[in-house]
Amino acid sequence: MTGGCISWSSKKQPTVALSTVEAEYMASANAAKEAIWLHTLLADLGHSQGTATLIHADNQGCIALSRNPIAHSRAKHINIWHHFVREQIVSLEIDLQYCPTAEMLADIFTKQLPRESFEKFRAELGVVEK
Repeated sequence: MTGGCISWSSKKQPTVALSTVEAEYMASANAAKEAIWLHTLLADLGHSQGTATLIHADNQGCIALSRNPIAHSRAKHINIWHHFVREQIVSLEIDLQYCPTAEMLADIFTKQLPRESFEKFRAELGVVEK
């Protein structure tokens, strides 16, 4: 493994989120769909993956919601198709893991960062200044 980025996506959410937990949960469902597609593609190319695909999330509420199948009173309005991420965690296709915001590499694509963070993430991506 070389550790390079192979997929990145940005998508306007089709429904309005009422909280950051809900927004992250919706984004996790989209990430799970992408991970499963990549998992299937690798298997078709003869590179089966023996473990769950790891997805990093920086919202602990989102992770708790995805792991707990009990309907939370604040999440009962979420469209049923967003709960797809729960099914994938149970079936061990994906694993949602906490990653502190300061370590979230994807932020370089979505946020204005302080110079130090930008340079750190740029180096982690293998993009260097000429």
